[in-house]
Amino acid sequence: MTNSRAYALEATGIERRFALPQDKLFAPKRFLHAVDGIDVRVREGETLGVVGESGCGKSTLGRVLIGLDKADAGTIAWGGSPAAAHTGAVQAVFQDPSSALNPRRSVGDSIAEALPKLSQRARNDRVAELMGLVDLDEQLMHRYPHELSGGQQQRVCIARAIASDPTLILLDEAVSSLDASLQMQVIELLRELQERTGAAFIFISHDLRAVRGVSDWIAVMYLGQIVELAPADEFDDQLRHPYSVALRSAEPSIPGDPFVAERIILEGDPPSAVDLPVGCRFASRCPVAQKRCFEEAPPLESDDAGRAIRCHFPGSLQLTRRHEKESQQP
Repeated sequence: MTNSRAYALEATGIERRFALPQDKLFAPKRFLHAVDGIDVRVREGETLGVVGESGCGKSTLGRVLIGLDKADAGTIAWGGSPAAAHTGAVQAVFQDPSSALNPRRSVGDSIAEALPKLSQRARNDRVAELMGLVDLDEQLMHRYPHELSGGQQQRVCIARAIASDPTLILLDEAVSSLDASLQMQVIELLRELQERTGAAFIFISHDLRAVRGVSDWIAVMYLGQIVELAPADEFDDQLRHPYSVALRSAEPSIPGDPFVAERIILEGDPPSAVDLPVGCRFASRCPVAQKRCFEEAPPLESDDAGRAIRCHFPGSLQLTRRHEKESQQP
């Protein structure tokens, strides 16, 4: 079935580089390539999850996509408009809610920051409505951030983000500072809010399980590039990039998990984001790399369904299924 929803975000060829200090006066400029040639599209009412290890560029990508940081190359349109990021149509929720909230402002005042000028009564009614949407008692409206728990603070940040009825919300490690039970509550809250508001989400995390729990599509990043893009409901069964497989293998096994928790250990460190390798950026750590991988950079190739892979030998590394492991037992 063809998806008829419009795109809340379309970004093409996004690059973000950071100039490094020069050791000598006339030395050539050197750059750290944080984001390198990324294309992203997110439909209204859908969530794109972005996952990868620390330093892969996912947070920098998120900041560029919502207009908090300027791209060095590429184009971005929010809902077909290049100016939507400056009209309240694009909002963000970050990792540490305590640093995102002004300690001198009450919860109600913090949420009301995103509202247009209203009468005091209308303002209080709208703030109470927003607090209800994120399962906060409206009696907390007059309290200050230090009087709330971490989970309540993050709910305040989410209420403030949806106050302006945005079409796109960036959630950058929005649940990583919470304990496991609170993470599940906030993820469930995000699902419900998306159904009500129709907003598109970009959900960034190093936690693949959290990303899979909230996303429609998952993009795996490595050293500034997307190496795999797949629907979330097919992510486990059809992982094709060796790095994606290694990430999945790092998850603890839980009851009902069809895969065995046999960790694929990646040797060595990622290459430098300053002196990038000629070939595949994952080749030096890849368990199944071949000569071609070190000599030729693989392109990101997409199929008609929208799945994409950046690998010369996709599918060459696989997870072990539980029934396969059990059949090998004596």
